[in-house]
Amino acid sequence: MRRLIEKIRVRRKALWFLGAICIVSLIFISFDDKDFKIAKNLDIFVTLFREVDLYYVDEKDPEDLINSSISGMLESLDPYTTYIPEAEMDEFRFMTTGQYGGIGALIRKGGNYTVISEPYEGFPAQKAGLRAGDTLVSINGNSIKGKSVSDVSEMLKGEPGTELTLGIKRDISSVSEISFMREKITIKNVPYYGFVEPGIGYIRLGNFTKDAGKEVREAFTNLKSRGASSIILDLRGNPGGLLNESVEIANIWVGKNHEIVSTRGKAKQWDNVYQTEKPALDTTISLALLVNRGSASASEIVAGSLQDLDRAIIVGERTFGKGLVQTTRPLSYNTQLKITTAKYYIPSGRCIQALDYTHRNVDGSVGYIPDSLISAFKTLNGRVVHDGGGIKPDVTVEADQPANITISLYANNLLFDYATQFTRENDSILSPDKFEITDEIYSDFISFLQDKDFNYSTQSNVKLEELVSTSKREGYYDLAKDEIEQLREKLTADRNKDLVSFRDEISELLKEEIVSRYYYQKGRIISSLESDNQLKKTIELLQEKGAVSSILHGTYENSDIKLALE
Repeated sequence: MRRLIEKIRVRRKALWFLGAICIVSLIFISFDDKDFKIAKNLDIFVTLFREVDLYYVDEKDPEDLINSSISGMLESLDPYTTYIPEAEMDEFRFMTTGQYGGIGALIRKGGNYTVISEPYEGFPAQKAGLRAGDTLVSINGNSIKGKSVSDVSEMLKGEPGTELTLGIKRDISSVSEISFMREKITIKNVPYYGFVEPGIGYIRLGNFTKDAGKEVREAFTNLKSRGASSIILDLRGNPGGLLNESVEIANIWVGKNHEIVSTRGKAKQWDNVYQTEKPALDTTISLALLVNRGSASASEIVAGSLQDLDRAIIVGERTFGKGLVQTTRPLSYNTQLKITTAKYYIPSGRCIQALDYTHRNVDGSVGYIPDSLISAFKTLNGRVVHDGGGIKPDVTVEADQPANITISLYANNLLFDYATQFTRENDSILSPDKFEITDEIYSDFISFLQDKDFNYSTQSNVKLEELVSTSKREGYYDLAKDEIEQLREKLTADRNKDLVSFRDEISELLKEEIVSRYYYQKGRIISSLESDNQLKKTIELLQEKGAVSSILHGTYENSDIKLALE
């Protein structure tokens, strides 16, 4: 009976939806060709849906069919225009506010169960004694075996103040239960700030959710009061967020009434100009921004505007290239539509959107803005900059690329698993800036790996297989078969050899993982700074007399960096 009632309810809801479409269709009927096309195709959709619902051989949920049609329509636009059902509204609010009700921990899949990968310092999971590496077995008495990470995440979330009981298995011990209250979790936009060298302040900005500008302002004020004469703002890996927060951050170093970004869309209501509204905190301090391919949206507004206004040097790699603005529109039944309504333009007038969703290729794929359509613009000092592909740094410094063995160790969670074992055997370690992977620790790590199965290919192996494929296609393989096989034998990856050859980079990642177990996210960041080649180059530029000013005026003459500026 319950299933019948539910089926009737769903069918009524679908019929109401179709009725609404019919009404909309009637409203749109006019002599306007566009309106006629809308009405015509809505009518076709209604009749098609009715026929599928009535006659398709298998029973289908009408709501699933409608949702599939919505998804198909939106996928033809761009990846940022999305339908947000009521069930996903909490996640959407978290993306914009940085707040949710839960336990305050990152989780990942671990076999048939879910594992705590990182508890946030000061939040319920950490205060209740949960550790990275703990396996979640049950939630409120319900087994989570086989459940996806997203399903487990939803089960862990809830109203602040509600009780939660977790079944936890640590190592090979029996399952123990831990009960505690959910809390309002607010993830900081600035997870760390401090000094990387005397006089050089460093601010890591991870997101652009609510109060991002306030957090950066407070961090800068603190660093300046402690003697900072230059600042590094790290935007690497920052996917962006709220546009107004990017204006607030630029306003820290740019005075009142300067345009930071403007938006232009099809509907005039989305045409806006966003200017700084407050006096700057400091308009002269040396400022450098670190960016990479993961810096997008609001990160690019900050980097691009400060580059256009010649207020900061940009160091690192070309940014992602997202020049599209999204707005949320309320729909019925507590759902939302996040829709691209405009493109944004930074002070020089350039839009830095990289992918052209308007003019798709014949096969439906999306290409980059062609070189023929890329235009030149000028910064306040007259330096030439370009649109159509993210923010190009003033000084390009590529990040170090890890070896394949390092990637394999990370992807197979072997660094994570060893750090879990290490933590169980060691109650404490030195501070994040002093802890190192000693010979003894690294030898223990190699012993830990002996019975672990992980495979990887070197770049030499990849190139060799390409040679084999080409030589077979061209008919030369049989002539060189013996030599190729001898070369393959020599190039076969030797794990023990590679563990020695790439010890330094493996040790750095291992150190970060171990440090995070004792000092959490802040400790991980501090630990990572020591081996950061992009940060080191930025520090060198800030320490070099006159470098920042000459870069901003296009007169820098260091031959090692001049190539990056061209």
